[in-house]
Amino acid sequence: MFFRQRNNMRTIHNFFITHRALCRGVLIFEKSIGAKCSASLRNQGTIEHFHLIKATKKEKPSFYWRDPVISNEKVEHHKISLKEFVKRGLAITIGAIIMAVGLEIFLVPNQVIDGGIVGISIIMSHLTGWKLGLFIFLLNIPFFFLGYNLIGKTFAWSTAYGIIILSISTTILHPVPPFTEDILLATLFGGFILGIGVGLVIRYGGCLDGTEISAILISSKIPFSVGEIIMFINLFILGSAGFVFGWDRAMYSLLAYFVAYKMIDITIKGLDESKAVHIISDNYLSISEAIMQRLGRGVTFLKGEGAFSNDEKKVIYCVINRLEEAKLKALVQEHDKDAFLAIGDIAEVRGGRFKKKEIH
Repeated sequence: MFFRQRNNMRTIHNFFITHRALCRGVLIFEKSIGAKCSASLRNQGTIEHFHLIKATKKEKPSFYWRDPVISNEKVEHHKISLKEFVKRGLAITIGAIIMAVGLEIFLVPNQVIDGGIVGISIIMSHLTGWKLGLFIFLLNIPFFFLGYNLIGKTFAWSTAYGIIILSISTTILHPVPPFTEDILLATLFGGFILGIGVGLVIRYGGCLDGTEISAILISSKIPFSVGEIIMFINLFILGSAGFVFGWDRAMYSLLAYFVAYKMIDITIKGLDESKAVHIISDNYLSISEAIMQRLGRGVTFLKGEGAFSNDEKKVIYCVINRLEEAKLKALVQEHDKDAFLAIGDIAEVRGGRFKKKEIH
């Protein structure tokens, strides 16, 4: 099929040998041609390669089996440095203690609960009279093993450490009287403080609640996203608080949960939020020069092409913080009133030259 043979029987024989070898795995086929190529073949989920290798005219076509090269070496786990280890441990410790303060000093004394495993622990502690820290520790044990298998041992041990600190801190702070008995103040400040603590732990690679881990596992079984599953679980838990503490407390719990959620987001991303900027203009040189000189930010030129006009354009790309957004808009407006400007949020910026230069 691939080459001419004088003997038709030899052609048929070689074809069947080729077919049988392809079904088994990787085939190397040598023939006197002046070409070299490769194509990918997929057989029962395994990606294999068919190579046609250049050979001399004296060599005869030959077929032989070669096993796919699969490395049996284990990928070595990256060990964090001592400095990073201490930094992570200190951040998780502080975050867990801050969360315990939000719970025991503000929310729990006023019968306002949080979502997730902590919320279940608050309800069970209220019904049984046992310590809150005991339930937080016991109910999170299964999720430690799930996190170990799903995400990794570094995350699992960081989570286990944070939960232990949280359990001990809530037990120590339990006898401390609440800062306020005003239910609204307790809800707002409790959610605020709790969100900072949880966000700090998540930012440094840990977790203080097993709800997210269970949501990851459940999402593989049902057609819902992780966020939707977490929302359903927390709505069920916060709704259950209405039967235990009263429906007004359930509504305050929902408010505290919302405040904590926003503070977690702010703590993880930080207040100095970065923004990505794309600018399309014929005056790209003057605009980019103004950005570098008057904002102190570096710029990158991207190649663009109009889909309708087929005209090639230079696209200016740069990263700024949210405080520089207004000034950037003024600069673009100053040099080209018809310039296309698109600004989007960025969760994190690392590497490169994202350091502000001196402004002239």
